[in-house]
Amino acid sequence: MFKVIQNGIDRLDVEMSGKMDTEEMKIALDELVSKSKNIKNGKMLYEVIDFHLPSLGAIVIEFSRLPSMFGLMKNFDRAAVLTDKAWLQKVSELEGALYPGLEIKAFNRDQKVEAEAWLSS
Repeated sequence: MFKVIQNGIDRLDVEMSGKMDTEEMKIALDELVSKSKNIKNGKMLYEVIDFHLPSLGAIVIEFSRLPSMFGLMKNFDRAAVLTDKAWLQKVSELEGALYPGLEIKAFNRDQKVEAEAWLSS
C-alpha cells in the first residue's frame, strides 16, 4: 500500500506498507507527481509502516521515472522519514544527498511529533 495525502498547501504525507508490484508502483508515482505539482518549498512526512522490498518490476518502474522524480523533489525543502528500521533510516538520509536542496532526516516511528516539529522549523 502506498498512500499520498495532501496535508495543507505545502505538505504531503506518504504512507507505505507491504510489498509493491509494478502496477502499484506506477499508481503511487503518478499520485505523488500529481499531488506535488503545485507545491513550492514543500515538506514531506514519509511513514514506512511495514517495509518489504518492491518487486523487480516495481524497481524498474521507479528507475525509469528517476528524471521526473528529480524534478518533483525540487518542490520540497525537507522530508522526514518515520521508520523503525535503522538501515532504512541511514539509506533515507543518504538519499538526501541525491537531491540538491532537499534535506532528509529519519526518525523512529514513535517520534512523529518530533518529525513534524522538525518539518515546521
